Amino acid sequence: MPGSDLAERTAALLSLAAATDELSLSQLADLAASQVAGCVASNVTVWRQGELVSVVSSHPDAARLVGVQIAAGRGPLIETAARGDTVSCPDTLTEARWPEFATTALQMSIRSCVALSYHDQAVVTLSLFGLRPRALDHDQLQLAELLVAYGGALVDAVAEYGHSRRLADQLRDAAGARAVVDQAKGILMHALGCTADQALDRMRQVSQHNNIRAVEVAQRIIDAHAGPASRRRAQLTELARLSGAATASRVSRRR
Repeated sequence: MPGSDLAERTAALLSLAAATDELSLSQLADLAASQVAGCVASNVTVWRQGELVSVVSSHPDAARLVGVQIAAGRGPLIETAARGDTVSCPDTLTEARWPEFATTALQMSIRSCVALSYHDQAVVTLSLFGLRPRALDHDQLQLAELLVAYGGALVDAVAEYGHSRRLADQLRDAAGARAVVDQAKGILMHALGCTADQALDRMRQVSQHNNIRAVEVAQRIIDAHAGPASRRRAQLTELARLSGAATASRVSRRR
């Protein structure tokens, strides 16, 4: 029977989503091996767009069975990942569908296997291995299905968390860049007596002419403004020269 702490240990997997899915999936593999009756080892794999992106195992030797199936292009793992069905190998000694998998499993004293999968944004598979033929009781598959569903939810949560964090970083960077450009624009408007649009156009011209980002041009203007008056005049003169050169270059190309 599953241990009394199964619910707590399973729920704890999702609390790790903000850290790494690899650590959490490793704990999921360990949980399956320790809680599913008849299971002595397990593998968890994650697939995205048909490509294997992550493999974790409760025992080092069990990972070999993933490599063998990937190399052969067949096996219970491959079938459940492709179709979504629960795939069973009652006895590796008499298994004829996947000879490469069966041979390797027998070398490891593995006599039975059940593979399940969860299909959503990614495909998560859970493979369970037993030391005896038909060691994985059908009644235990409900627990295995629960565990692979938790694994799928975990992977989805990590993906959403990563996307949200990247979006937040991009918005923060964009807001910071906008503030720098606005500050530089104000400096140019005051120094050159130009409009906001004209100041922005000057920065864009320098950016294109020198192949640097507009925010870097803006930061140089701010840095120059913070320096001595002579340096400010020199920097602004150079800015005007460069923007004028860029304009002349465009006119020449059009001709």
